[in-house]
Amino acid sequence: MTTTLPRSAASALALVVASVLTAAPAWAQQQDARAPREWAPNDPTRPRPPIVDPGRPLDADPAGRVPSDAIVLFGRGDLSRWTSNGEEAKWKVGDGWFEVVPGTGNLATRDSFGDVQLHIEWAAPSPPQGTGQDRGNSGVFFMGRYEVQILDSYMNETYADGQAASLYGQHPPLVNASRPPGEWQTYDIIFRRPRFDADGKLISPAIVTVFHNGVLVHDHAEMFGPTAHMARRPYEPHPDRLPLVLQDHGQPVRFRNIWIRDLERGEPST
Repeated sequence: MTTTLPRSAASALALVVASVLTAAPAWAQQQDARAPREWAPNDPTRPRPPIVDPGRPLDADPAGRVPSDAIVLFGRGDLSRWTSNGEEAKWKVGDGWFEVVPGTGNLATRDSFGDVQLHIEWAAPSPPQGTGQDRGNSGVFFMGRYEVQILDSYMNETYADGQAASLYGQHPPLVNASRPPGEWQTYDIIFRRPRFDADGKLISPAIVTVFHNGVLVHDHAEMFGPTAHMARRPYEPHPDRLPLVLQDHGQPVRFRNIWIRDLERGEPST
């Protein structure tokens, strides 16, 4: 038997069906709101990641353990594996740590790398000084181009894609896992370099996975191109292996226990 709805009821039902078909599910709406390409770089109105407590270190030994195939870029020694504009590194070295000396310039590794696993520990100055991007700011630049941001993001507001552990100007971290200033924090990062063909055309982008204090904050995230402030820089062909760079952003951020595993070959080129 066929039932015919009154014209008014049929019209109402059609509107309901149309609204259901066109409305995205809640998870899709939330995903669209966070989609990197929907936001201008460093947009201060972009939603902030939720805060999570990263917990406390389980290992009482601050040096931790280093894989047997890792290259120790800094343990408890000197900065002999680093250079500042081709000259001797000018940052301050203490007992098991080194510190940015503002105004002396970035540090770069003497060795060059492509695909890597990096472990690095850092601490923002305490007591904190400044606000936003002027508080404990530094950065880790893979191949001198692709930045994982370092910033004191503990109770410190700034734009979402510029806080600690962001892929600067592109992807905010999934959560804010920052410890208070003065406490040691860890990044464990898998970086896969971009690939270019023989003509310099991009085959695949740089892909980054990041754990901040043991908490996953980027899961196989694709970078849009090299890091830039309030801009999108396109990919440009470059060598397969380039130095790792630490940024002098004018604040005395400290570093310790840095090691790297070369995922493309056993030993780095020089």
